[in-house]
Amino acid sequence: MNNGNRQNVKKSAPHKGKVEGDNMAMENGKEQNERKPDTHKGKMEIRLPVEGMTCASCVLKVEKALKSVEGVKKANVNLATEQATVDYDLEKLDVSELDKAVGNAGYKIAIDETILQIKGMTCASCVARVEKALKSVKGVVSANVNLATEKATVRHIAGVSLEEIKKAVKAEGYDVISKEEVKEAQLAQISKEKEIKTLKTKFVFSLVIGIIIFLGSMDFIPFVTEIPRNVRYFILFLLATPVQFWAGWQFYKGAYIVGRHGSTNMDTLIAIGTSAAYLFSVVATFFPEALRGRGIEPVVFYDTAVLIIGLILLGRYLEARAKGRTSDAIKKLIGLQAKTATVVRDGKEQAIPIEQVEVGDNVIVKPGEKVPVDGAVIEGRSSIDESMVTGESMPVSKKVGDEVVGATINKTGSFTFKANKVGEDTVLSQIVKLVQEAQGSKAPIQRMADVVASYFVPVVLAIAVLTFVLWMIFGGEQAFTLALVTFIAVLIIACPCALGLATPTAIMVGTGKGAESGILVKSGSSLELANKLNSIIMDKTGTLTMGKPEVTDVITGNGTDEQELLLLAGSVEKRSEHPLAQAIVDKAKLTNIEFGEVKDFEALTGKGVRASVAERTVVIGKIDLMKELKIDVSKYTDQIKKLTNEAKTTVLVAVDGSFGGVIAIADAVKPDSRASVEQLRDLGLEVIMMTGDNQATAEAIASQIGIENVMAEVLPEDKALKVKELQESGKLVGMVGDGINDAPALAQADIGIAIGTGTDVAIEASDITLMSGDPTGVVKAISLSQKTMRIIKQNLFWAFFYNVALIPVAAGLLYPFFGILLSPVLAAGAMATSSVTVVTNSLRLRRGKLTT
Repeated sequence: MNNGNRQNVKKSAPHKGKVEGDNMAMENGKEQNERKPDTHKGKMEIRLPVEGMTCASCVLKVEKALKSVEGVKKANVNLATEQATVDYDLEKLDVSELDKAVGNAGYKIAIDETILQIKGMTCASCVARVEKALKSVKGVVSANVNLATEKATVRHIAGVSLEEIKKAVKAEGYDVISKEEVKEAQLAQISKEKEIKTLKTKFVFSLVIGIIIFLGSMDFIPFVTEIPRNVRYFILFLLATPVQFWAGWQFYKGAYIVGRHGSTNMDTLIAIGTSAAYLFSVVATFFPEALRGRGIEPVVFYDTAVLIIGLILLGRYLEARAKGRTSDAIKKLIGLQAKTATVVRDGKEQAIPIEQVEVGDNVIVKPGEKVPVDGAVIEGRSSIDESMVTGESMPVSKKVGDEVVGATINKTGSFTFKANKVGEDTVLSQIVKLVQEAQGSKAPIQRMADVVASYFVPVVLAIAVLTFVLWMIFGGEQAFTLALVTFIAVLIIACPCALGLATPTAIMVGTGKGAESGILVKSGSSLELANKLNSIIMDKTGTLTMGKPEVTDVITGNGTDEQELLLLAGSVEKRSEHPLAQAIVDKAKLTNIEFGEVKDFEALTGKGVRASVAERTVVIGKIDLMKELKIDVSKYTDQIKKLTNEAKTTVLVAVDGSFGGVIAIADAVKPDSRASVEQLRDLGLEVIMMTGDNQATAEAIASQIGIENVMAEVLPEDKALKVKELQESGKLVGMVGDGINDAPALAQADIGIAIGTGTDVAIEASDITLMSGDPTGVVKAISLSQKTMRIIKQNLFWAFFYNVALIPVAAGLLYPFFGILLSPVLAAGAMATSSVTVVTNSLRLRRGKLTT
């Protein structure tokens, strides 16, 4: 299976060069992309690897394309080295425009993709900051950062130094690790387990101390009132300080890191809010007279500061655990892999770790064992559970020559297969890779949340300061207390975390759920757009039909029985290479017929074949051949016509000069095709069948499936044009296909859906791959998109509604009218709950079936 970057075949996105993690060639190839200062201030030089040039005219085209980009001063292209040297204005150039310009000219700039693990992000504003830092590196074409997965996907010109990319991120105060440095599983395990354990320790400590301080602050509790106030406050100070500066240190650290760059994030709000409560309490503890002198009652808010820290840490702990569950699909997929394999080497069976299996090894699989790697059966037969790949629970029979997939389960017999894909090349590894890429991608709907998040924290700070000032002016005798409480509550209630998690968590769970059901989605944007389709074109052969001619009817004549007819016809057709001949041979084999010896075989070009079997003369061909040989078929004309109207090809057989029978052959409709079409129509989609068959045949097949709209007699090279015509009429078009000739149409469509039983190129060109050949997978894919988008919209609504509704309440808007003032502690609980709610809501996608 090939999961290459769709951009090398999709519409006008021409660039390719994806790698997992960093490529060693990046370090070795710095010279290819070396940038050096020019003598003129603000002017730089960049060298770009250009692919696809063949002659001097190509050079001129690329140079012209590069010079057309704003900010480019000069461009020189070298055909021999396949490099372009570009002098550009540092302030004006957008590297992605170079990428587009060369692509539109019909050539490629070699583009690599690097995936990095980013540590230290806490909210959506962190995401925006890291993306901005990555995009600031010259040579970076695009950067997507995902808060839920804590990963950055960076597309950059081949040769850009990984260290330069890392440096940009670290300059913003975040840690970065490439996938090349630490394996994915180890990365996730080490970081997540450590984070969860630390959060648990800190939140438990904070809440226990917070409860003690809360009780110690209650003047009406008898044993508390017996302790002098100054002594009691000092004890509370001793208890609160380790919480403030140990458990809460991560908030200070996060605020400092972004603050030194003149920016803010969620940690800023928490650090300022809790510090205000803590520092005022310290003054009240040690300098109470200074406050009284200003008319302020010296009360303490240690419990507020400590409980806020504890509740927020509890929220982050629950959030981290829930986020871990969003990637359960990846863990399950990785866990499916066998640990060992039994191979035959030097004539002996030996069990070896799966990592040591090599291409060409003969691997033995016994009943109940997992197939270790991908390969083809060379001995034996069995029944295999392939549900981990296709989502279908029914075992699949395997015989010599059939392909087997690693991690599937052998149910019955033993067999031996030759390994042809191992390690990262196996289907399972490719599925894991594809799901990881999809989970790390960003859906377009997230852009709105990103824009809001970029302004969120500064606006909240401004609202908090304004709230403080207004209460100081209009708060009366309790002005300072009201001002301080509302100031802290506004800072704490705000939650950009929920905005940052709303989309990526749903995308993670949705793509994981899809993978478990045999639906591989390549990106978040594909998952979102599939929800908006209003027309879907389904290629007939291999998608709606089996894609293989099969005998559907056998009608005998003149005393010939079915067994005899299949024996004679099968024996002759075994010598033919025609696909229809193979269908007859296969049908004969199913009845365990032993073929007879064939003599005097003769192919009658364009008409049929003739031969002798067991001293009987057999002629097989069209009705015209029978008429030419003056063989009477008049009694069967109506039956032949009926079969033809059912889109079946009729093969007539004559034996010893008289009519022997009719064998009808058709590309049988898949059992679930009709139900799938009905379900798609129920979802509001217009369903169209596309085929190269003539109009009459196409309409006959379409009527069996329940499709009214048919595109018949469409040549392979015209399929993409048909999709484009539909798009130009204002439709959002999905295309479902499986063959090489479907690839251009899959790429042209708004959403291309490849049947996984098809070719690698079709899968590569698509947005969604169905690992099963069952057309119900199309319905499930659309259903998955709809359910995921519903969850995302719910998440975004509650994230926005929560902040819009509660920030005014925290500011004390209700206090003058109803005497309601939101406690900062309750505000912290609400803030923590909002993030947990968003992630938990996303996890609902894991439950239930993908049906209409």
